[in-house]
Amino acid sequence: MLTHIIGIFYIPNSQNKLIKKKLKMGKSNNLIGFLNFLSLILSIPIIGGGVWLSTTDCMKFLQWPLILIGLTVMAVSLAGIAGACYRNAFLMYAYLWAMFFAIAALVFFIIFAYSATEKGSGRPVMNRAYPDYSLQDYSGSWLADRVSSPAHWAKISDCLRASHACRSLHRNVGGVPELADRFYRRKLTPIQSGCCKPPTSCGYTYMNETFWIPGEGQTGTDPDCAQWSNEQHQLCYSCSSCKAGVLGSLKKSWRRASVINIVVLVILVLVYIVALAAIRHNQQLDDAHGETRMQKARPSWLF
Repeated sequence: MLTHIIGIFYIPNSQNKLIKKKLKMGKSNNLIGFLNFLSLILSIPIIGGGVWLSTTDCMKFLQWPLILIGLTVMAVSLAGIAGACYRNAFLMYAYLWAMFFAIAALVFFIIFAYSATEKGSGRPVMNRAYPDYSLQDYSGSWLADRVSSPAHWAKISDCLRASHACRSLHRNVGGVPELADRFYRRKLTPIQSGCCKPPTSCGYTYMNETFWIPGEGQTGTDPDCAQWSNEQHQLCYSCSSCKAGVLGSLKKSWRRASVINIVVLVILVLVYIVALAAIRHNQQLDDAHGETRMQKARPSWLF
């Protein structure tokens, strides 16, 4: 009776190794599943960054590469979770390759965003808290050429008008528009500075935030001086300074999005490295188990 009871709880050495192997593989698969769930969560800020870019600066074509990368990371993470749950080797290796290309695409997008927005910044103006913007400071860059092209600028300027980009400038103090001195101390956005007022060098006299009249003497030689209009639907939307303001705004928004993307990229790379190590560990366990079974299947006279 005692022998029978001991036999029930006795586990042969080969079965014991198999159980340990399955436990190790189970831990590795759980780790891979968790890492893929983490990368799935990380795809959300990538997509969110693309959606946020689509709501700024009226440059809606720029968000699609980032949204596509985020959706790819999300789809790849789901495939990795499925592969870990069902221990599907094909899905796991497909996950590794697809995630590698998604990370490479994100690296390329970050480098492109910084290189495309490398040139240009606002020009400080004496006795003004806000800078002025000049298209010359951005000339030669791919982004400046694209924004300045007639086809794209027609769509961008129409979008700026439709969004009433300059309406937020208006402020009343005691029921009347704020005085010039108070306006000069305001920190305007690049679009407000470039599109909603004439360049400071033109010498226009402030009446209110979006209504300026020529000052005494001749106005400046900047071509934008003749482009300014007090018509609220026109203002300086046809000015080169407005194009420069859009570029300045793009630079700020792209740099902010890139900071988030860099943080996500670092975490994704760490997740990828750990997942790669876990998958290789599983493969080594499979190979070791396969060799053990082959050795047991060999006839004794081969040894």
